[in-house]
Amino acid sequence: MSWSLTIGRIAGTDVRLHITFILFLAWIFGANWASAGPEQAWNTLAFMILLFACVVAHEFGHVFAARYYGIATPDVTLLPIGGLARLERISEEPREEFVIAIAGPLVNVVIALVLVVFFGAKFDLGAWTTIDSSKVAMVDRLAMVNVFLVLFNLIPAFPMDGGRVLRALLATRMGYTRATEVAATIGQGFAFALGFIGLFSNIMLIFIAIFVYLAASSEAHFVAIRSMANGVPVSAAMMTQYATLTPTADVEDAVQTLLRTSQSEFPVVDDAGKPVGLLARADIIRALKERGPDARVADAMTAGLLTVSYRQHLDDAFKLLQEKSVPAVGVIDAGGRLVGLVTSETIGEMMMVRDALPKGATLGPWGPVPRT
Repeated sequence: MSWSLTIGRIAGTDVRLHITFILFLAWIFGANWASAGPEQAWNTLAFMILLFACVVAHEFGHVFAARYYGIATPDVTLLPIGGLARLERISEEPREEFVIAIAGPLVNVVIALVLVVFFGAKFDLGAWTTIDSSKVAMVDRLAMVNVFLVLFNLIPAFPMDGGRVLRALLATRMGYTRATEVAATIGQGFAFALGFIGLFSNIMLIFIAIFVYLAASSEAHFVAIRSMANGVPVSAAMMTQYATLTPTADVEDAVQTLLRTSQSEFPVVDDAGKPVGLLARADIIRALKERGPDARVADAMTAGLLTVSYRQHLDDAFKLLQEKSVPAVGVIDAGGRLVGLVTSETIGEMMMVRDALPKGATLGPWGPVPRT
């Protein structure tokens, strides 16, 4: 995630702080110093650090569960609203998704039990409203906040763990795509209810409701695209009219190509037509600033271009786009020459075309649009 700083590495997974998280801690510290003095400021900062240590432990519950099923976990990022463990892919096997989703809250259950059994933490329901007060023992506050993390994360709405637990349970009785649609609808309904409550209580609930609604919509759209791409030959859906560059060309040539086309990513191919890299718009601008217009494309491009065979399916290319976070995937023929290009934009356009078709109609490589 951009605007993030890596502060360490745990068991092969980077731990990152988003810049907004650092600003959030600074604001909390400064506000408490101004209102209650240095002792309260340092006490609150210590509590926030311990709180987010629990959040990191929660995220690593997901990380280790995902690794058990062979899913890579590049990093965990801390944000003001919590943590985000980035998984290379989301398992479509209900049992695997259930275990991965529930592993995080279970870590918080264990932390709360340890604090109660070994450190004598007590739960005082009356102290919930003063959980940020230094008058409540630190161990009690941490125990209560871990219980809150469990309850909050098990809300049945994406992107919370409860949304994925719900989808996993639904997917045992219906298809993965349909289970996602139902879970997303439930999540959106919850978002409306949360936003309505926020109108009369806490404005922060409105922002959370908007976030939940958008996340549910995004998840449903993502799975719908993947379902649409399943079984479609990539050769029938790839972009075949695009500009390419050569490694020996100047950045000035790349600028001219950028200006006369609508592309934002340019495959770089050798004399045999085989892909050797990718030059994005950002790479071109950066090369102009740092090296000047006479720099070679080979010095500015990202070496290597992820590719799929023209015999593979569109969902294979889509998985690469998502799992590797790349802007484009090349399609090669039997001789390794570039014959097509798949980007997130082209897949999005395919989705719009398919959604515009009347129910039951067919077009190109796609089957009939389901009737509702």
